[in-house]
Parts: sequence; C-alpha cells; structure tokens
Amino acid sequence: MPLVKQIACLIPPLSGPTESDIGSANLPVVNFRVASVWRATAATHASLSSMELLTISEIRNRAQNGIVSARVHVQVNAASAKATREGKPYCELTLADACDRMTLRVWSDHPEYRACESLQVADFVELGGEFEQHQQFGLDAKRWKVRALTAPEIAELLQGPAELREKQARDWSYIEERVRALRDPRLRALCEAFIAEWGERFRRTAGARSYHHARRGGLVEHTAQMMRLAAQIAPLYPRLNFDLLVAGILFHDSGKLWENQLPENGFTMGFDERGELMGHISIGMELVNSMWRKVQSDAAASGWNQLTPASEDVRLHLLHLIAAHHGEIQLGSPVNPKTPEAMALHYIDNLDARLEMFFAGYATAKPIAARIFDRVRPLPGNLVKPLARFASGESATRPAKGDQLF
Repeated sequence: MPLVKQIACLIPPLSGPTESDIGSANLPVVNFRVASVWRATAATHASLSSMELLTISEIRNRAQNGIVSARVHVQVNAASAKATREGKPYCELTLADACDRMTLRVWSDHPEYRACESLQVADFVELGGEFEQHQQFGLDAKRWKVRALTAPEIAELLQGPAELREKQARDWSYIEERVRALRDPRLRALCEAFIAEWGERFRRTAGARSYHHARRGGLVEHTAQMMRLAAQIAPLYPRLNFDLLVAGILFHDSGKLWENQLPENGFTMGFDERGELMGHISIGMELVNSMWRKVQSDAAASGWNQLTPASEDVRLHLLHLIAAHHGEIQLGSPVNPKTPEAMALHYIDNLDARLEMFFAGYATAKPIAARIFDRVRPLPGNLVKPLARFASGESATRPAKGDQLF
C-alpha cells in the first residue's frame, strides 16, 4: 500500500485564514518539518478509487458548471509555506499533469494542513475531492485526500492522456512529412539532421513556460500548427519561399529546447544556464550555424556551391527568420522582419500563440460578468465569450439561455 508522509508545523495552526487574508509577496515564509509517516488505510484508498479519474483540464472544464467530485493524478511542481497579511500560515502547492497545472492553497484549518509539506517537489500523487471554480483563485479543491501513486500509475501519467498522445503523434508525423517534402536539399538536410539529433528532446519541450502551449510536447503542437497555417497561406502568396518558411518555422523556437524542456520523468520545467544566459533566439541561431557547418561538411553537400540561390544566402535568410520572429525589437527580437518570409512567420507564430491563449483562457480566467472574463496576459484586454458557430437544418439546436447574445 502506498505511503503518505505527514508533517507538523514548527508553529501551531492558527484559526483558519480566509482567502481574503492573502497579502502581498515579500512576507516571511513559515517553515515546516516532517513529523511522521503513516500508511494509507484501505478505506482511504477505496474512497478515492470510487471517484472518476480525470485530468486537470477535464476537471477545470466541468467545474465551469458547478462542483466536480473526482480524482486526478499529478506531479507536485512546487510546495511552499506562506503567510497572510496577518501572519496566518497556509501551504501553496502547484500540481501538474501532461495537459495543465493548478494551484492548491491549503488553509491552516484544513484537515490536511499538517500534511501539505509531505508533498515534496517531484512527488507523484493522486488528489481526490470536490473541485470548484473559485471566483478569486480559479480551480480549487475542497475536502480532498491524497495518496502516493504506484509505479504503473506514474508510468501511465507520464505518457499523458490517450487523446493528447495521439494528437502530438499526428503533429510530429506532420512535421516530419513537411521536412521530407522540402525541395531545397540544403534546408532538407539541415532539418533532417536537427530532427535526428534533437527530435526526442523537441517532443518533450513546451511552447512556453506559461503563456501558450505550456505543456510537455507543446512545442510540437505549436510548430505543426504553424506549418499547417503556412501551407494554407503559401498558395495565396506564391512569391513566398515556402521551403525557407517551413525551415524557419521548425527552427524559430529551437532554442526553447534549452529554455522550456521537460525531463523524461516529470512535468517540472527546470532552468538551464544556457537558456538563461542566451535566450532561445540566440541559441536557435547558434544551433543553425553549428548544424549548417556539420551538414555542409558531409560528402553529399559537395554540390552545394552550384545551387541557386547561393548557400550562404540561404543560411543568412534562415537566421533572419529566427532573429526576427518576435516581430519587434522591444519584444525581444534583435532585428525587425525585413523579408516577406520573416513577416509571414511572425504573424503565423503570433496567430497560433494568441488563439491558444484565448481558448485556454476561457477555462482559467476569472468571470467578471455574464460572458466576460478577466484579462489573460499578454492578451490586450478582457476576454468575451465567442459567438457560437451557425448550425442549419436538423443539426441546429437552440442555444442555452446563458449562451444567447440577445
């Protein structure tokens, strides 16, 4: 039977703080120590297993309509002791699965308050209880219990839900297909060499730390969707160099393999010294230069000097796409987009990232009025519920009262 560790605070629990007690940062942190270890009873395990097993995203979506009784398998990303303005202690846990994250605040009057520090960073646990969408704090859990996951459960959790695995597998196959279809042998050789050397790391890298596609494999989803957008746009603008655009999409965030990669055995996104010192744009440019030299030295590249456009021009234009993809110097690019392909990549990147923020935001943002949600940064303003798509004929159904615009 899995073990669950118990701890006790160095200070005795105070009367339960309310959510409104939380103050600003820079408060002294309350320290904890481990007090004892106990074995979860069969009754506790049974009470958890009777609940439906969902992902964090599934719970979040269902909680929009009320309380959800469920259990979820997660990894502890962070566990810290904090205090309110009045000095009342509480514990804050950040929990993650393959799709999403949630923050759980354990108040000092909660039955599990003394056990919160037992959840060490990188622990895998099952959390079961009643979940609801809190007006101030987002997804929250009430009357919850926790137990450690077994080895088979951890292995299954790390794989992610079947739907996500299938989607990311399709996305990765699409990326490989687009790379194989490149007509320029230099760009094709460069992209294939990158996938061969860094593909596994690419597949477990997030698109960002928090803003968009912030999950294991998120960079694969983002990159594949950008390539699909490029494939739709290119026929409308035939003067675009489609090979260059596809290669630029593959490499534009390649530096995030050092900024946003996740380990093979968890969902905690660590920090890398190279990522901190250089940033993903500089790393991506360095990576292209390094791999270009390797590929060019190959015997198969002996005829590159006879190809048009010149190989050095191809390399420079690819580097420009990486350098300019943020679109503006004040947003982190060392140079503004100065070619059609660079401008196209910037807008394709922005479109996919921003729409992902919108769709994810509706499930996480605080409702502030009917069909209006609080701002999700870096989007420019509050979110408004989108208009439902038109349905005609027998498939048309009358929208629920809350979904009607007028």
